[in-house]
Amino acid sequence: MTDLQKILKQYWGFDHFRPLQEDIMNAVLAGNDTLALMPTGGGKSLCYQVPAMAQEGMCLVISPLIALMKDQVENLRRKNITAFAIYSGMSRKEVINTFKVATESNCKFLYVSPERLETSLFKEYLPGLNISLVAVDEAHCVSQWGYDFRPPYLRIAALWEELPDIPVLALTASATPDVQKDICEKLRPPQEGFRNLKGQKEFAGWQVFRQSFERTNLSYSTFRVDSKINKIVDILKKVPGTSIVYCKSRKRTKEISDLLCLQNISADFYHAGLPQEERSSKQEAWISNQKRVIVCTNAFGMGIDKPDVRTVIHADVPDCLENYYQEAGRAGRDGKHSYAVLLYDDRNLTELEEMAALRFPSLEEIRNVYQCVANYLQIPTGVGEGQYYDFDISDFMVKFKLASHITLYSLKALEQDGWLAFNEQVFIQSKVVFKLGKSALYDYEKNNPLLEECIKTLLRAYEGIFDQQVSISEKMMAGLMKKDAGEVKKQLVHLHQAGVIEYQPQKDTPQLYLLRNRIKTDELSVNMVLYNERKEQFRRRMKQMVYYVKETTECRSRIIGIYFGDISIKPCGICDNCLNQKASILTKEEFEILHHRIINLVKYEPLHTKDLLAKLSGVKREKAWKVIEFLQAENKIEMDKTGRVTLK
Repeated sequence: MTDLQKILKQYWGFDHFRPLQEDIMNAVLAGNDTLALMPTGGGKSLCYQVPAMAQEGMCLVISPLIALMKDQVENLRRKNITAFAIYSGMSRKEVINTFKVATESNCKFLYVSPERLETSLFKEYLPGLNISLVAVDEAHCVSQWGYDFRPPYLRIAALWEELPDIPVLALTASATPDVQKDICEKLRPPQEGFRNLKGQKEFAGWQVFRQSFERTNLSYSTFRVDSKINKIVDILKKVPGTSIVYCKSRKRTKEISDLLCLQNISADFYHAGLPQEERSSKQEAWISNQKRVIVCTNAFGMGIDKPDVRTVIHADVPDCLENYYQEAGRAGRDGKHSYAVLLYDDRNLTELEEMAALRFPSLEEIRNVYQCVANYLQIPTGVGEGQYYDFDISDFMVKFKLASHITLYSLKALEQDGWLAFNEQVFIQSKVVFKLGKSALYDYEKNNPLLEECIKTLLRAYEGIFDQQVSISEKMMAGLMKKDAGEVKKQLVHLHQAGVIEYQPQKDTPQLYLLRNRIKTDELSVNMVLYNERKEQFRRRMKQMVYYVKETTECRSRIIGIYFGDISIKPCGICDNCLNQKASILTKEEFEILHHRIINLVKYEPLHTKDLLAKLSGVKREKAWKVIEFLQAENKIEMDKTGRVTLK
């Protein structure tokens, strides 16, 4: 057993690695910059966690997903591995404390959101962190040609000035060949040319590992339907087990969930607009099989490892194959036969083909949204940089009479050009500081005995709470006080209103963060050359998505694999197109029987093809048409313009 296998067994309890995992780890331990393309649920996190445990020093993990960071930290701590996370919304004091503890302890993993990399605090503490490996999760975000470009990722390259000899492991579930090349060039600018190495690709000194995009147990299919809810119900009645239904709008998640419940199918809905606690409880109910179906937007699924999902149904067509592959790939991670079903109608495809115009507003529209944001948040020119603002986007759009698509995509354009960041899933912990002195507090406690326990719990549990704002957990306080968390919150609000404490409840509402001071709207500029190039890339992705939906002969697994550069992928044999191809294959015996039946049916009177096919009961239409076309080609029958078939 190798050292890596011993670590895998000791901390994670597994006896064997999955394909490519050990190769990736050895490449990293050899000091190589490495790009790993592994499907959703393929065990990407182990590729940096195990080698980090096999060597001295700390692994710096860069990830854009706060919820995922927190889950990873908790999972590592449960294994007695020291790990911390620094992300948007933490106070300066909390960040300093985390850096200090990480520097002075045996910390093995520090998770950092990309926008934290250029802060003065990060630069100050970086030299003392003893970093031996940098892992970049969701690495496709670094490429402006990718489907989820995030400008803060471009700042990762600046790390190499401080960490010139530290290897980087870039991880993603889905990246086209162009995006793969861009990831390597952006993260570590090229020093040498492209070459092949042992069957793997190397971009400018990078070693690239790509797991096959083949999912032998996952059956892909698309259906053009008039009633999507009827088809969803039909699928859920035919295929038992857990399911995810993806929708594009929040409103539709509730509508479909309610309709499924009316059909006695246990369902619930989920989207980013729900409070954090409600999202967590809905997610937990689905994971523990209290709810069979979760109807959700694409906000659901990141970091959720539920292996027994039998069906993933898309009630709307996703924007690109990258998103579709990741979301569909949440089915059948246990290796058992599962289904990824995409439902569409003609309107969906028309909308998809027209989407580039909607997704890329004009500069005039972008400037208008910027001005409206400044008015809504009442930000004067020359201020705002580094500030978070509560931002209720629905209220904003209503007040300024803005169309949703123009608003969302103008904000995205402003984000990609480095003006602001809009995050619907920010988590900022509750904070408390005492406003009364100790003697005044003692008098207050005597006069308010019902609140005494709450005050004492704050003082005992949180050091320094008299001098500065401290992050607190109402849930932990509820445990200490043996009370309901809702009651604890009420008591904290009461103390705040009485002037005893300053209490800032937890924020999980959407936040808008200004990356630069607000400027006059007519001075706002956007790099239109890059903007238009991204628009053209987007248009190409849309075309590929439409092709996937409409294609009726090519294996769907092959369409996906080839899109991501996996040209060796073989036909799956279980998608709708493969099954239709199998069904339409004619044996010699079948051909002879059909040949004679058709000749006999049209021998005495002409028949319309519709009537001819009806008389060939029990025969698949594809097979019947093959024989009809052969007989036409051989001049044994002929068909007129109206579709009537006669014997020649």
